[in-house]
Amino acid sequence: MSNLVRWGVVAPGGIADVVTSDLVRVRGAEVVAVSSRALPRAQEFAAKHGIPRAYGATADLLADPEVDVVYVATPHAQHHAVVREALLAGKHVLCEKPFTLSVQDARELVDLARERGLFLMEAMWTRFNPLVRRIRELVAGGAIGDVRAVHAHFGFTAAYDPEHRLWNPALGGGALMDLGVYPVSFAHMVLGEPESVTVHGSLAPTGVDADAALLLAYPGGAHALLTCSLISTPEVRATIVGSGGRIEVPEPFYNPAVIVVNGVEERAELDGKGYTPQLVEVTQRISNGYTESPEMPLDDTVAVLRTLTTALKALGVDYANVR
Repeated sequence: MSNLVRWGVVAPGGIADVVTSDLVRVRGAEVVAVSSRALPRAQEFAAKHGIPRAYGATADLLADPEVDVVYVATPHAQHHAVVREALLAGKHVLCEKPFTLSVQDARELVDLARERGLFLMEAMWTRFNPLVRRIRELVAGGAIGDVRAVHAHFGFTAAYDPEHRLWNPALGGGALMDLGVYPVSFAHMVLGEPESVTVHGSLAPTGVDADAALLLAYPGGAHALLTCSLISTPEVRATIVGSGGRIEVPEPFYNPAVIVVNGVEERAELDGKGYTPQLVEVTQRISNGYTESPEMPLDDTVAVLRTLTTALKALGVDYANVR
């Protein structure tokens, strides 16, 4: 592979459109192909973003020898199959969140990537935001003392449609997998994997979770209080409380332009739509021969999924057999 990292996009939906608009700005990266089950949709996407090749099937894109890394933006339930197929085809992979719908499927993909020496990462773009990187630095440096609590919330009201991906269990819908992954990943980033998970929430008529509140318990009494909702509009913000101060992350905490550290604001200029730092990370890691990112390691992805699935099962939702 040359130093130029050549990307293929699988499933040109809304999120892929925004991410690709940032990807074409990344030095050392080139988007060379896109695939969709509907070829005209792939062709329209290719024309919009200046992509030279459009395919009407994922298999055709994966057979393209000029594609080095695949960005997977399919609905949640298809992640496992597409990522597995890509890894078997010898492609590096960046997969949208949630990584898979079960811990078992996630472990299988992690093992496969490691066995084949291929780069694999969940697209948790929040971790690469410059101020989120700064938060990790501040916490590690003791700027707020020992962390005692993390509060994080993400929600919006979504019109109920049993066929829509947010409400359809066959597509891995529900608040936790679509929105809760953000506050859970944020809490894991700061405090690690919890000792226990307590959850309270409600289910939609289709059986997916409509909203949920999680209490994650850690040694010594540290805890995380997290909420997510498809039926209400909480402030999409986070707070880290320490024994010697606090860090506040205003809306939207998943891509902040400002944080408040012990009462003092810190700001950062965001590049593009906010996905650029993540895409730079993947491009550079692949170019330099890495198989995973130390900022979003695969073991973290599996741990976050373990917390999410524990909470879902407590609510009576189980996606273990959904693919």
